[in-house]
Formats: sequence, C-alpha cells, structure tokens
Amino acid sequence: CRLPPPLTPALSPSRGRGGRGAESRRPLPPLTLVLGGARSGKSAYAESLVTAHGGAPLYLATAEAGDGEMERRIALHQERRGPAWRTIEAPVDLGAALGRVPEGAPVLVDCLTLWLSNLMLAGREIDAEVDGLCAALANPSGPVVLVANEVGFGIVPDNALARAFRDHAGRLNQRVAALADRVVLVVAGLPLVVKSPTETP
Repeated sequence: CRLPPPLTPALSPSRGRGGRGAESRRPLPPLTLVLGGARSGKSAYAESLVTAHGGAPLYLATAEAGDGEMERRIALHQERRGPAWRTIEAPVDLGAALGRVPEGAPVLVDCLTLWLSNLMLAGREIDAEVDGLCAALANPSGPVVLVANEVGFGIVPDNALARAFRDHAGRLNQRVAALADRVVLVVAGLPLVVKSPTETP
C-alpha cells in the first residue's frame, strides 16, 4: 500500500459542500471503493471525492433510522454533506437504484456493509443480490464511489450469524474491489491507495 499525496483544500471533507470552481475539480474513475474500519474517516473521505468531481452529487443511502442512535448518525451525515446533495434511500434494492441514476451524475453509496446487513435481516439470497449489484456496477451511468467496512481484522465472532456476516462482507468487498478502478483503505483518517487505474492488481 502507499499513501497518496496529502488532501488538497478541494478534497478536504470540511470543504465538501459544493460551490468550488472548475479549476479545483478532480474527475473520478468509473468505480471507486473506499474501505475502512468504524470511525476511520472513510465516509468523509468518500464524500470529498464526489464533491471534488463536480456536478450534482447523488447519495444512495442504505441506512435505516431504526432507533435514536441511527437517527442521530444519519442527521450528522446529512449536516456534513450539506444541501447540494440529493439523497435516495436504497436499504435493500441497491442495484435497481443504481440503474435509475441520471446519466453522468456522480454517486456515493454509503454503505455496502449496512446494505448487506439489511439483506440478511430480510432473508434475501445474498449471492444473487451481490450478483445483481455487480451487474449494475459493471456499466454505471456515471462515476460511483462505494463505502464499505473492513470487518475481517478482528477476532473470529463467537456465533454463527456474526461469522456468516463477516464472511459475506469479506466476499462482497472482494467482488466489488475486483470491479473497481480504484480502491482506497482509510486508516485513522489517512487514505491508503491499494489499487489504482495505472496499476495492475
């Protein structure tokens, strides 16, 4: 892994609310995957990539406000993004939502790990759902940035459901990373590029 150059003001999460001129825009590759642990800074970094690209950003949200804690987390994300973003809720049917994105619109999907959790709670067939998502990502209408948790660095969970979730998450991340033009692992707020368009995986 290697560290990319330090974030410029155009990529700083604190400046990620639109309103920048064309001179500060940084075009995105067709597909970017941003991985990281809890509170690693992955979502803020992913948002900064999309806003730096320019255009009207679209946020595909997989989280559902099932309790007060999640409501507060969602509100904090919305406040950080600001009014320039348009949000579409896609807690389960993510592939279909991607298929309805306007041509050329930059999209942020946050996050794949919550989407996976929703699928498991809904009793969906995980492999089939992942196949559908990958089919949608193979030919996106515009640049897509996806956020996912890296959950495999800790100890082995002590129950079968948690182990199944960990294994599904690892396989999902591998499938999407194989499709992605660029993969970034965020650690303590620092983005580490693990795959880029100029490198052979």
